[in-house]
Amino acid sequence: MQTEAFSELFPLLTAANPETLEWLLSVAVEHEYPANRAVLMEDAWGNAVYFVVSGWVKVRRLSGSGEDNVVTLAVLGRGDFFGEMAILDESPRSTDVIALSAVKLISISAQRFIQTLFKDPQLHHRMLQLMVRRLRQTNVRFQLRHQPPAIKLANTLVSLGENYGHESANGIEIFNIPAKDLADVTDIGVEETGKIMEKLESKGWIKTDVSSQSLYLVNMKQLMHLAGKV
Repeated sequence: MQTEAFSELFPLLTAANPETLEWLLSVAVEHEYPANRAVLMEDAWGNAVYFVVSGWVKVRRLSGSGEDNVVTLAVLGRGDFFGEMAILDESPRSTDVIALSAVKLISISAQRFIQTLFKDPQLHHRMLQLMVRRLRQTNVRFQLRHQPPAIKLANTLVSLGENYGHESANGIEIFNIPAKDLADVTDIGVEETGKIMEKLESKGWIKTDVSSQSLYLVNMKQLMHLAGKV
């Protein structure tokens, strides 16, 4: 991957100088995982920062054995990164990262990434900006906790479309996230999620393609209106 493409793919790196990009690429390690494979186990947090080149992953919280004790905290797609907070925090982790689809990642060891932050203050500042943005998104979810399920789900879909979606002939295309994961991230029930998704599809606002595992946000304007973002 060329440094220009590296910078364009990851918003975190848009402020980095060319020397920083070349250094990061030279020490980066590429990974590929099939769907449903564990990408990062709970005991591996803090070893590296990971960048999503393609595909989708979910971050899960573990509170015991069995599906009832596993909650999806976030869904991340192309251009995002994870693991950055753990390299600064040595406390034990109770989360892991699972590939939702086939995924390609680039990892940079914690030591080398921290060295880079010290050398490039613009990159350091950019990372802080993105971490604050994530905090704001968490605050928005907290503020929505008493809103009707449809509004909360519309917010989740719009956020995924804005952060990771790409234009297609059918609308903004994102991964067709499993109902349980979508429900967890939205903080509503799985049954509610299914009913709302069916209603949105009947209205023509979304369209699912099971064969390609794609979900199309056909009418982004109406979804944003439902989410209260316009």
